[in-house]
Amino acid sequence: MIDFSKFTKYSKPGPRYTSYPTAPEFHENFTENDLVEFYKNQADDRPLSLYIHLPFCRSACYFCGCNVIFTSKEDKKVRYIEYLKKELAILKQHLNTNRVVSQMHFGGGTPTFFSPEQLNEVILEIKKVFPNFEPDAEISCEVDPRFFTQEHMDVLKNGGCNRLSFGVQDLDEKVQETIHRVQPFETTQSVVKIARDAGIDSINIDLIYGLPYQTKQSFTKTIEKIITLDPDRLAVFNYAHVPWMMKTQRKFDETTFAPPSTKLEILQDTIKFFTDNSYKMVGMDHFAKPTDELFQAIEKGELHRNFQGYTTKGGADLIGIGVTSIGNGVDYYVQNLKDLNSYEKAIDSGHLPVFKGYSLSDDDILRQYVIMELMSNFSLDIKRVEEKFNINFKEYFDDALKALKEFEDAEVLTIEESKIQANETGAMLIRNIAMPFDAYLNNIPEDKRRFSKTI
Repeated sequence: MIDFSKFTKYSKPGPRYTSYPTAPEFHENFTENDLVEFYKNQADDRPLSLYIHLPFCRSACYFCGCNVIFTSKEDKKVRYIEYLKKELAILKQHLNTNRVVSQMHFGGGTPTFFSPEQLNEVILEIKKVFPNFEPDAEISCEVDPRFFTQEHMDVLKNGGCNRLSFGVQDLDEKVQETIHRVQPFETTQSVVKIARDAGIDSINIDLIYGLPYQTKQSFTKTIEKIITLDPDRLAVFNYAHVPWMMKTQRKFDETTFAPPSTKLEILQDTIKFFTDNSYKMVGMDHFAKPTDELFQAIEKGELHRNFQGYTTKGGADLIGIGVTSIGNGVDYYVQNLKDLNSYEKAIDSGHLPVFKGYSLSDDDILRQYVIMELMSNFSLDIKRVEEKFNINFKEYFDDALKALKEFEDAEVLTIEESKIQANETGAMLIRNIAMPFDAYLNNIPEDKRRFSKTI
């Protein structure tokens, strides 16, 4: 058994690296004109990945860190769909929407809080504006099992959906009550059956460790029950406690959180349990069956990381649609306006609802590659980096390599002439291992870093 108490010093604020540079670096000097210029310069042979943000939830799950809007009013959803249609029409003026679409994802909020008829309306409109989907395009949707019916499944299946991600988080009754998300196991079990009966052969289940009142024993019971559903993938996230950003998280009594050493033990137990049951670890928080293309992507060195987590669909330009959604291309990031009034006002004026963004420098693109390789594969081919970017790695990243020495001394990482490789323990600390390559983070004192803790 690993003595995790010696690793608790690594429990410090750090990014999850769904992007580099990270979202705090995005700024409002990036305008609609900048985005339109990037759209003009995008290569027509690069595929598109569409992210559609459906932001509404009926009530708050206190752990949630997503951009959501709480409502029980039907007219809000009807109005939002009309504005999505208007945004798509404006987008079509600036972007070649005849490009091939390789991926589409519905995120939230709770996408299935929209009625089946409303979801169908959105899907039809998107496919009208973006008519060229690859035959094997990945079309996925986040699902709250409490808001999912056979009719939802029929609409999604007819729209080409081939992946579903069910949010569960934890099955312990006390934990569920504390996080304000009571969801009996039988509810999840029934919706997974609906999906399987519809022929969905890629089902993901989201879990979170580090929630209030969780223990090693209680989380073991959760994963033992979840595996009986035979998911193809699992995402087991470290709870991100950011109460300065998310007011609902202030409801938690912080003394009910497990200490970092226990969280690492929970993660270790989880990794052992899933690997003993024929799953493979993918990236820092995903597990997949060996037959799943997510795992196969690692074998081929084709695993990628973006705002939706790990994906096999690299080399695509991400187009964010809807309030707060984020998009990116080879050398930019962009985020839509975050509140509905501003979003609607921009669209009513005929403008893309750009809130802020970022234009990447050559140094950003290099560091992005290095960090995403580490985050995806727990390793880095130094020679490949040198050839791809025409640099001397040891000279360019001298400071980062010095900072990694402590991980090497702790025997969680090896640094060789041509490779950096984290071992199984290092994989649990991969955010920390990536951080020395972050040029922006290292300019911010640790006590000023506004990120969730890495452990």
